[in-house]
Amino acid sequence: MDQGLDEAQRKAEVLIEALPYIQKFNRKIIVVKYGGSAMSDEELQRHVIQDVTLLKLVGFKPIIVHGGGKAISSWVKKTGKEAKFINGLRVTDAETMEIAEMVLGRVSKNLVTMVEELGVKAVGISGKDSGMLKVKKRLSGGQDIGYVGEITKVDPQILFDMMNNDYLPIVAPIGLDDQFKTYNINADEAACAIAKAVGADKLVYLTDVEGLYRDFEDKSSFISRISVTDAEKLISDGLIGGGMLPKLSNCTDAVRGGVKRVHILDGRVPHSILLEIFTNKGNGTMFYDDTDQLEDIR
Repeated sequence: MDQGLDEAQRKAEVLIEALPYIQKFNRKIIVVKYGGSAMSDEELQRHVIQDVTLLKLVGFKPIIVHGGGKAISSWVKKTGKEAKFINGLRVTDAETMEIAEMVLGRVSKNLVTMVEELGVKAVGISGKDSGMLKVKKRLSGGQDIGYVGEITKVDPQILFDMMNNDYLPIVAPIGLDDQFKTYNINADEAACAIAKAVGADKLVYLTDVEGLYRDFEDKSSFISRISVTDAEKLISDGLIGGGMLPKLSNCTDAVRGGVKRVHILDGRVPHSILLEIFTNKGNGTMFYDDTDQLEDIR
């Protein structure tokens, strides 16, 4: 067989494998939390944006919620300040908040540009726009850490308006309190709250790990899919710690809040979103509700 034809047939098989997933999730909302190495590496960044843009073009309704922690720390350092964290949360004084809003706005517009270059309309907003994310001051272990917000309410109307008008929303995790003061928000928590508010079918977290392990030191303990009850048991048994604990809590919270599937994917793997959603094998860890039918677990 001609080598070129053979390659073309393999590509056709990939498209056929993807077809039932395209049909199943047509016009469904998917929220992608974008951060970590996938954001700091230019090539990986391009792959993520290609993935999300393709989802849009084949009928999904994607929303990107992005972080920017490394870039914020870099700019804070340029001002002569040192980034300080308490229990994993950035201590955010007024000057740091100003820097964070500037950096996150810049990140948002860069992502908009990348999406637009691929022929899809995108709009970069923050949680301040149209009062989308309302917050209150968040304490860390009883300590005041400045302008760090805890989400109290999500008004998703602006997101629906943009999606209904064929725009891809790109959201920076910044919100306002009742006195209209600006607060930085943990991007994982913002993505979870937004996914619940819009009734997303899928929430995807791009991370710097392959997914969830029962024992991170034992690579054979990898978990490809897990119910929320089993995930909550891992937490209560103390088997999950470090940076994975809050992310796992967001995953279970999202499913309990009505999001049908939550995925933790390795953002360092090129096109990990497409591999998870459009192939039978998938990758990463998927969280689902206990009432789901196992034969329809994707």
